[in-house]
Amino acid sequence: MHRHIFLRRAAVFGAVAAAGLFAALLPVRAQAPGSIITPAALPSSATAPRSPACVVTAEQVRFDRALPRTARRLVSGEPIRIVALGSSSTFGAGASTSAASYPSRLAEELARHFPGHDITVLNRGVNGEEAPNMLARLDTAVIAEKPDLVLWQVGTNSVLRGKAVPPHASLLHEGLTRLKATGADVVLIDPQYAPRVIAKPNIDEMVSLIATVAKAEHVGLLHRFDLMRRWYESEHLPFETFVSADGLHMNDWSYACLAKALGMAIVEAATRPTATAIGPQIAPR
Repeated sequence: MHRHIFLRRAAVFGAVAAAGLFAALLPVRAQAPGSIITPAALPSSATAPRSPACVVTAEQVRFDRALPRTARRLVSGEPIRIVALGSSSTFGAGASTSAASYPSRLAEELARHFPGHDITVLNRGVNGEEAPNMLARLDTAVIAEKPDLVLWQVGTNSVLRGKAVPPHASLLHEGLTRLKATGADVVLIDPQYAPRVIAKPNIDEMVSLIATVAKAEHVGLLHRFDLMRRWYESEHLPFETFVSADGLHMNDWSYACLAKALGMAIVEAATRPTATAIGPQIAPR
């Protein structure tokens, strides 16, 4: 714990300012409000030749829970609709273009894993929002889209504004109850590991709370905080490699790496063996 606090303070004050299935014939696409982005429109990794490799293993990002609805639709070849709910790091603040946001990059990842399958990724991130704002638009921005999978990124802005953490438990439970009632799979995404975030005394409590709620509600969790901390502490990447100059938002490299991690986790959770009355089965890849 002391080492973590030391690293956190050092990071804050020393950071530079800165598979295919036998499926349908339609493309995977990411849709932001008012636009559709196909994988062909996404920025090429060749534009940043000096960027470090994004190394992610399935073990690091594996969800505790499978994605049964997503799995069924993959097996049947039916279209899959994914809604990304969140704040600025879902919207794509810090990215060079909307095509570099994590939902758009995720569309590219899923196209690679499931070529030819009809998968739509809708970006419903709004800059600056907290959990109450997201709950207020849950029906219109998310549930109305009839999603098969919801990726809910939450917690960062409340931490930045010094809000008390415990009240967020009831908000998360409410949101997850409403989302699960639709039959959709749900995955939570916790805050980013960035200088302005880790400087806040309530960040560890928020990360812990989100993990506790995810476990209690039996939904998946992408441990973004730990993933990004690993980049800094274990891979020794400077913050400017994966955080924008504002010390808060992610950048093109980290959005792409986050999308890679999510894609890998979604693929594993949607093709995971499941025990049935007639024995173990696995969705075909």
